Amino acid sequence: MSNEERDPQEVVGEPMHDAKDVLVLAPREVPLGGPRAMTVRRTLPHRDRSFVGAWCFVDHYGPDDVAATGGMHVPPHPHTALQTVTWLFEGQVEHHDSGGYHAIVRPGEVNLMTAGQGIAHSEVSTEDTQRLHGVQLWVVLPEADRDLPRRLQHFAAPESALGEGVHGRVFVGSLAGADSPIETATPLLAAEIRLEPGADWQVEVDPGFEHAVLLDDGDVTLEGAALESGALAVTDPGRASLHLTSEQGARIVLLGGEPYDEEIVMWWNFIGRNHDEVAAYRAEWEAGSDRFGDVQGYDGGRDRLPAPALPNGPLRSRRREGPTLVE
Repeated sequence: MSNEERDPQEVVGEPMHDAKDVLVLAPREVPLGGPRAMTVRRTLPHRDRSFVGAWCFVDHYGPDDVAATGGMHVPPHPHTALQTVTWLFEGQVEHHDSGGYHAIVRPGEVNLMTAGQGIAHSEVSTEDTQRLHGVQLWVVLPEADRDLPRRLQHFAAPESALGEGVHGRVFVGSLAGADSPIETATPLLAAEIRLEPGADWQVEVDPGFEHAVLLDDGDVTLEGAALESGALAVTDPGRASLHLTSEQGARIVLLGGEPYDEEIVMWWNFIGRNHDEVAAYRAEWEAGSDRFGDVQGYDGGRDRLPAPALPNGPLRSRRREGPTLVE
C-alpha cells in the first residue's frame, strides 16, 4: 500500500499512558493512494515509538462500504528495503507486482512481499468486494538483507484454539503452539486473535520480543491498560507472558519482534539509510528506472503513482529510541 502523499515526517498522534509499562498509542487518520485515496488509521510510526521489533508501519482500515468509498485502488508504486504484509478481515484485494507475482488476498490469508533493492506493485479491491476491512503492515529489512530479491509469499493461516475462549490465526511466527511458514529476515510475530466475552488470557511469549496489540473491534485490556478502537498498546522486552482480558469480546492483531536498533530514513514508500539515498530512490522512480521494474496485469487507467515532492529540509532519520513509559 502506498504511504500518504504529504510530508511523511509528520508524527502520528498523542500517546496515552494507561498502565505501568504499557504505552498506548492513539491513531491518526491519513489518506492513501493518490486521487482515489482511502482513509486509514495509523499508529506506527509514532513520535514515541518508531518500531515494534522490525514492524515499522501499522495502518488499520475499515470496515468500509466499498459502494460508498470506492474501496482500495492504489496504482503501481515503489518500495525499497522493506517487506509489506497485507491481512484482511473482510473483502478481497488483487495484487500485481514487478516480480511477476499475482495474488488475490482473502480474509485469513497473508501476502508478504519483499521489496529488497526495489519493487513496484498495485493493490485493488475486487469487484465483488462489498466491505473492505483489514491491516497493512511494513517490516524494515536490516542492513544485511535490504537488497534481497523480489519475492511474494502467500499463506492461508488455519484457525487455532489458542486458549480458553481464545481463537486466532498466526500468520507470521509462532504463538501458543500455532506456527506460520512465512519467512522473515528478523524474528517476528503477527496473529489475528478473537477473544470471547469474558475471556481472561495469559499467553506465553518470547521474552526477547517487544509486543504490540492493535484493537480492531470490541474491548480489550493489555496488562490492565484499556484500549480504544484502533489504538496500539506496546510493551518492551522482558515479559515471558502477556495478560489480556475482554468483557464483551474483541478482535485484535498481536505483533512482536526482537528490538530493531538500526537507524533508517523512512519517507513515502522508501526506506533508506540517509536522505541522499532516499532522494536517489525517488529520482529513479520518477525516471522509470529498472530498479523497480514494470507491473503487468494492472488495468486502472493510470500507469503509476507519482512520487510527492521532497520536503525543503533534509529527511530525518529514525531509531527505535526507548518509548516514554510510565515509571
